[in-house]
Amino acid sequence: MVVTEDLKGRDFLTMIEFTREEIETMLSVGIDLKRRFVTHEDHRHILPGRTLFMVFYNDSLRTRNSFEAGMTQLGGHAHFLEPGAIYTPALKGDEVAYSTERVSDVARVLSRMGDAISIRIYGGKCGWIYGKGHKIIRNFAHWSEKPVINMEDDIYHPCQGMADVMTIYEKCSHDFNKLQGKKFVMSWAYSAGQKPMAVPQTGVLAPSMFGMDVTLACPQEMDLHPDIIKKVEEHCDLFGGSFTIERDMKTAFEGADFVYPKSWGILDAHGIEGVRPAKPEIMPEIMNKYKNWKTTVELMDVTNKGRGYYMHCLPQDRAMEVDDEVADGKWSIIFDQAENRLHAQKGIMASIMH
Repeated sequence: MVVTEDLKGRDFLTMIEFTREEIETMLSVGIDLKRRFVTHEDHRHILPGRTLFMVFYNDSLRTRNSFEAGMTQLGGHAHFLEPGAIYTPALKGDEVAYSTERVSDVARVLSRMGDAISIRIYGGKCGWIYGKGHKIIRNFAHWSEKPVINMEDDIYHPCQGMADVMTIYEKCSHDFNKLQGKKFVMSWAYSAGQKPMAVPQTGVLAPSMFGMDVTLACPQEMDLHPDIIKKVEEHCDLFGGSFTIERDMKTAFEGADFVYPKSWGILDAHGIEGVRPAKPEIMPEIMNKYKNWKTTVELMDVTNKGRGYYMHCLPQDRAMEVDDEVADGKWSIIFDQAENRLHAQKGIMASIMH
């Protein structure tokens, strides 16, 4: 396992703040640690005695358990901090007496007691104000003396992106170069709930860093942020992939090697950065027009020779987003992705916390 000093001490807030080579290095570390995990090779010597503080504004199954298990396996310990059980970290101007504590103070205290801080905050926990969750995490990074890890905000979910790339890599003969030219579809899917933009936005950014042919499939109302699209296009120019937008789910799925259909909200309803949505009640009215955006066996049959892989970050709304025959069927690699959250994050932590 090779860990470079260039990564030591760096924040992990988005994938796009790292070069492709740096991303491959962290993933390669995670891949080696996965081998050690499978063969029961003790690797507690990698981060012995290290402490990761985890601040969860939002609930979590995969993220919390993958970080806690990962730190234990690396020889360290993860502390779970729930805002309801501590003074809730808040930005300057958002403080409430006896219930919040300024982020600048929390970050400096925790960074003197441990070795890294990780934060998850999105959606209702930041008032559905687009960009506020990411701003809070960046504020932690500004004040912390130790690395800060983004466990998902309202713009990016880089840990999920790393696990997704690791999973695709495994299905492409364990060769990063073989991701080049593979068709990857990030598709909207119907759900009755309001969900953040972080997974789909990272979902198009990550494969574009590896030269994949990326398709975004969604109704026009569900378009991603223009800044994200611009960055994907820049990646395509740099790494040789392509990017297209489709308004029809079946057309998008045709010939695809990987499809990633999940629900997300409406950017116009979220508002622009720093603006609270004026009419969030319009969400169901618009989204209910597209209940037919659901992954079925018939859709999977039009993927590459009917053998395209079905991906999802979980949790998924069964019966709304996808049929059980797909989620539990031969196309599905969703539990590979879930497992790889553990291994990809161990690669990140081993690289920046050593």
